[in-house]
Order: sequence, then C-alpha cells, then structure tokens
Amino acid sequence: MEVAAAAQNPSTIYDFPVRTLDGRHTNLNEFRGKVMLIVNVASQCGFTPQYEGLEALYRKYKDRGLVVLGFPCNQFGGQEPGSEAEIRQFCGDKYDITFPLFSKIDVNGKNADPLYAWLKSHAKGVLGTESIKWNFTKFLVDANGAVVDRYGANVAPKELEPIIDKLLV
Repeated sequence: MEVAAAAQNPSTIYDFPVRTLDGRHTNLNEFRGKVMLIVNVASQCGFTPQYEGLEALYRKYKDRGLVVLGFPCNQFGGQEPGSEAEIRQFCGDKYDITFPLFSKIDVNGKNADPLYAWLKSHAKGVLGTESIKWNFTKFLVDANGAVVDRYGANVAPKELEPIIDKLLV
C-alpha cells in the first residue's frame, strides 16, 4: 500500500503518516513487528527528566524489538515552544536521545494528529476519557500493532519494564 493511500484511510497503526524531526515523511510501517512505546514529549515540563528513562528503556530493549517514538507537543502549558532544530539539539545535548523523534503535533482538539486520535480511541484514559491529560502520556503497542495500554505522565518509564519484557519475544 502506498504511503499516500494509507494516509487517507489508515486501517492499522502502521498506515499512519508521520514526519520525522528532520522533515522526512514516512509512516509507522517501518516499525512493523516491533513493540512501540509512543510518547508525547516536551522539553520544559516537570516530567522532562523522563527522557532519561525512555532512552534507558530504548537502549536496553531495542535489540529485542522495542522502539520508543517521541512526539513533541506544545499543548500543555506551552512546554514545548522550540523549533524542531531546537528540540533535536535539546534532546541530543541534555539526554543523548537516540530513539526516533517526530515533528511537533497536537494530541488533543480539532487539530489532533490522526495517530493520536486513533491511539486514544483504542486505549481510554481515566474514567473512560480520551483526552490526553499532560505531557509524557505513554501508549504501549505490541508487535502486532495492537494497543496494549495507556499510561499517564506519573508512570515512570522504568515501571513499564516488566510489561515490555513480556511483550518482547
């Protein structure tokens, strides 16, 4: 299936179009067969130190099939105001991030990225709400593309290790 055709009517998580932080257009198909931890991130948030834990998870489990995908978002307190170049530099300089980072997106509202609309519909939040409450909300997706669960910002990346370990073959 072509990227353009899949973007019109995504049938699986792998069909959603994304743009990398360096401007490359692709879709999530390049991560087919991997366990994905999808996170809306921000550089100026109280939870920003979770970058360290996310990178540690990625480095520990990437050879077994985990990929962490970071989607910068400025919807919560304006905590991701930088340009894509500034975000890339911050993540590299401060946290030595090597996992894939994507272009800044909205995760809520009328301009919410379709990927996030799909994720939220497959893993509801507290009391069945769909809205993302804050930066560093995490969606865990298994190697078959099914959403396993959603975790709030207060869940540290390290707490997900036992779950991730079981999902990796």
